[in-house]
Amino acid sequence: MRVQVEGLEFAYNGSSPVLKDIGMEALPGEVTALLGPNASGKSTLLKCIAGILRPRGNVLLEGKELSKFKKGETTACVSYLPQENSSRAILTVFEAVLLGRLESLSWRVNREDLDLSLKALEDLRIEALAPRFLNELSGGQKQMVSIAQALVRQPRVLLLDEPVSGLDLQHELEALDLIREITMQRGITTVIALHDLNLAARYADKVVVLKNGTVYASGRPEMVLSPRAIRDVYGVDCTVRSEGGTLQIIPLPSIRIKSRDASLRCIMPD
Repeated sequence: MRVQVEGLEFAYNGSSPVLKDIGMEALPGEVTALLGPNASGKSTLLKCIAGILRPRGNVLLEGKELSKFKKGETTACVSYLPQENSSRAILTVFEAVLLGRLESLSWRVNREDLDLSLKALEDLRIEALAPRFLNELSGGQKQMVSIAQALVRQPRVLLLDEPVSGLDLQHELEALDLIREITMQRGITTVIALHDLNLAARYADKVVVLKNGTVYASGRPEMVLSPRAIRDVYGVDCTVRSEGGTLQIIPLPSIRIKSRDASLRCIMPD
């Protein structure tokens, strides 16, 4: 399901716009990464695409305006995983993942829902957690359960806000490997907000870089993630090289730190 965003603007409670004239496209079978510094609008944009926020402009799913979808239609095809999940429900891990199938559940749970829930846990290699209660888990384990809950819905559009924050390196890579594999195999349109530029370069087919609520640049990682772009957006000098067809971004000291050091040298005697 192709996602198109046209002329999108959004402001909270009459304040200055958080998003201004956003235009982007995400295609089935591809991972599109939203990049940008804190407060650049990544989370707000995901909420607009998910239909949680009501922006000005258009969000289209397969050419149909999101505003014309009924609520049940949107939740049936779009799965959104927020950056923080503060649920305090007394549920086991298996029950929490099963709730991801809420749209198809009735008073009697069918075998398909049970099998899909177990498979989601197995795919993420956390099936051993199935009988444990959510309040017994670490933050990283809860994040893995949230990813399983998003995937078990079998969405056509998958929106993930910092899904690997709090995970150790092994689970971080395993989760993103799985998300990319499922995106390609099922033809899902996946849009994922990330802070780590190297993860974006490794897993994204396309990146959309936000700066001050606008699209600074978009395209394939190797075309967009240049030293100049990273300096302009993040205020960090870096070197960018390609190893085995994958970009590797090596940051140097930030511009602010170097400017501060230069200022100190000016005022301090040798």
